[in-house]
This record gives sequence, C-alpha cells and structure tokens, in this order.
Amino acid sequence: MLEVHNLHSYYGHAHVLQGVSLKVEEGQVVALLGRNGMGKTTLIRSIMGLTPPQVREGEIQYKGHPLLGKPPYEIAQLGIGLVPQGRRVFPSLTVLEHLQIAHRPPRGGGNGREAWTVERVFELFPRLAERQKHFGNELSGGEQQMLAIARALMTNPDLLLMDEPSEGLAPLLVQALGQQLQRLKASGLSIFLVEQNVGLALSIADEVYIIERGQIVYRGTPEALNASEDIKRRYLGV
Repeated sequence: MLEVHNLHSYYGHAHVLQGVSLKVEEGQVVALLGRNGMGKTTLIRSIMGLTPPQVREGEIQYKGHPLLGKPPYEIAQLGIGLVPQGRRVFPSLTVLEHLQIAHRPPRGGGNGREAWTVERVFELFPRLAERQKHFGNELSGGEQQMLAIARALMTNPDLLLMDEPSEGLAPLLVQALGQQLQRLKASGLSIFLVEQNVGLALSIADEVYIIERGQIVYRGTPEALNASEDIKRRYLGV
C-alpha cells in the first residue's frame, strides 16, 4: 500500500533521513518508534509532500502511485489522511465546522468499509458531540486531539498517518486513545502511527520499526520488541 525506499531528506544542509525504507500493507497498523529528533516527523512530512524537508533521493509509492514531487493536496486526494503533530485545530471554527469542511466521500466505494460521517465520528468520540458548537480554542488538549483525528477521518482515507497522537495527553486519555485506535484498526483502516509512547504503539501495531538518527535500526513484531529489553533500552530509553 505505502512503500518508502531509500529515502534521504534534508533540512538545509542537515541530512536528517539517511536511507529510510519501510512499508505499510493494506489493513495493517505499522508503528514507527524513536526518541525526539530522530526523524519521525520528517518522515511524515516527506510522505505528505510538505516542505521543508527536501527529499533528495529515494522513492515513495502509494498504491503504485509515486508521491515525490506531488503537492500535499494531491497526495491527500489519493486517500491519505494526516493527524499532524500539535493537532493544528483552527481556533475560530467550531468542532462541527472542522468536520464539515474536511468531509470527502470515500474513493472507489471505500474498499467496503463504512463511510465516515459526522454521526459516525460522534459515535467514536462522544465528547465531540457534546462540544460540537465550541470553538477550537475552547477545547482541552485531549478534545483537540480527538478533533484532529476526527477531522482526518472525515476525509474518508484509506491510509491514516498519525504523528505523535498521544503527545501531551494525561495517562487516562492515552488509554482512551488506545481504545479508539483499536476500533479504527478493527474497521480495516490502514494506519501508520508515529509515536514515542511505546506501550500505546505495541498495543495497537501489527509491525514496529525503530528509527535512530535518521536510519531504521529495528523491524519486527510488537511481541518480539516487547521481549527485547536490550533494544528497548538502547533505542527507546525504556
């Protein structure tokens, strides 16, 4: 579904991604773990065509379509949704307006999955239904994160990119986020999850990669990583 091969991305002269390769198969949840500053967000931005960074070498393909050189809106139109780091909600729009503006019909029938609507999003996030008339700047951090995910779902993506969705959330909210991600996984949605929260990532992922200084240093199952105390200590600090 998504294939990244030998990707080299730069911020100016800084060589951030150094030959990154990974893949996400249809219906799979793939997690990318790593400490701060190792290149996780750079990879997300490279996939979505956001600049900076500048991709100078490598390939990114989605369902056989080359993505490099395409503007972000064309990449989104192919069926990729983004939950950005920092949530990026609009302070002057209500919850409902965020969802209505983002709504797009499924492509090609949505691969048999149920389409995302305002009503379905409110079933997944009942708190947003309660707050639907509130503006973005009136929401708590947890509510903003729910809204960022809901907004991406309203585009009816086939692949959802999530950049640090648990960042800044209290433990109880992280637990709730994990339950919501499990429901998304059960719906058949493909997810590429960039995370620092190892427990959350291992609870949802089918496959795990670890990035260290711009290079993939580990690929395996959540079970294998959970059993490897040396790998977790060396690359994740846990």
